[in-house]
Amino acid sequence: MAKSTGQKLKILYLLKILSESTDELHPMPMKRILEELSRYDISAERKTVYTDIEDLKQFGYDILRNPSKSEGGYYMASRDFELPELKLLVDAVQASRFITAKKSKELIRKLEKLIGKYEAGRLQRQVYVVNRIKTSNESIYYNVDNIHKGIQDNVQITFQYMEWTLDKKLIPRKNGTKYQISPWALIWQDENYYLVGFDEKENKLKHYRVDKMGTIELTDEKRLGTELFAEFDIAEYTNKMFGMYGGEEQIVTLKFANRLIGVVMDRFGKDADVRTRDDEYFSVRIKVAISGQFFGWITGLGKDVSILGPVEVADKYENYLKDILNNMHVDKM
Repeated sequence: MAKSTGQKLKILYLLKILSESTDELHPMPMKRILEELSRYDISAERKTVYTDIEDLKQFGYDILRNPSKSEGGYYMASRDFELPELKLLVDAVQASRFITAKKSKELIRKLEKLIGKYEAGRLQRQVYVVNRIKTSNESIYYNVDNIHKGIQDNVQITFQYMEWTLDKKLIPRKNGTKYQISPWALIWQDENYYLVGFDEKENKLKHYRVDKMGTIELTDEKRLGTELFAEFDIAEYTNKMFGMYGGEEQIVTLKFANRLIGVVMDRFGKDADVRTRDDEYFSVRIKVAISGQFFGWITGLGKDVSILGPVEVADKYENYLKDILNNMHVDKM
């Protein structure tokens, strides 16, 4: 048999056909396999295709044959990613605020290629996030890559940090002045990506939202802050930051109604210092960054939570609530 143009690629096209167009419910008979190969300008005999399938199986691909006369044929029985695993990945992509709508669609299309076309349809219909707010910064994908390069190459990075204007535009802060930071870690928190880096000028670790970072460039200067980051605990850091807003760190004792134990566990984890006070209340000692976001979190839990100490934090919270009340205005017609 004369070899056609793509004959040397026959086994690769065979793998493509079985991967994309077969599964347990959709086996492909040999006659159909030969027809599909011919679409790629590859003519083949049954005997050689049988051999190719055996070679693919020996290499590790889980290809099985359904012996049914009416609905029999070969199919890809398992893949690197099963449908439930890909559904989880699609859920994460769809729900992530920091990935733009355009990039989300591109990523999901790529994920669909990891499973057969029949189950890909089920993947497309898996998640619908109604009115999901997505970032509009298309460069975030490449920002993450540049940050990783800075970490891997052990160098500092520079970037402009952006902020929103009233006309809904992102513009550079500080008139476009470049920030220079030693990148150490990326954190996914509160549906956003954050860079944790060392600021030499302030001699401390700080965080920045990646979707608000622009024009990231790698420098030739080595990273600083090794000693600080060696003692850095990402879990502790994210637990004490509310909405990733910083503030003065203090150990605070809070009192909660017993029904809120789940809220405390979800926020601070099972290692939180929880102590029973009586039949109705418990207390917890935690290190938090004192900020308006922290006070807002407490306020959202209502009358079943209070600050036991320190006194100055309780006073700040009282003033926080008074300021809110003082700024409430009702227009009378």
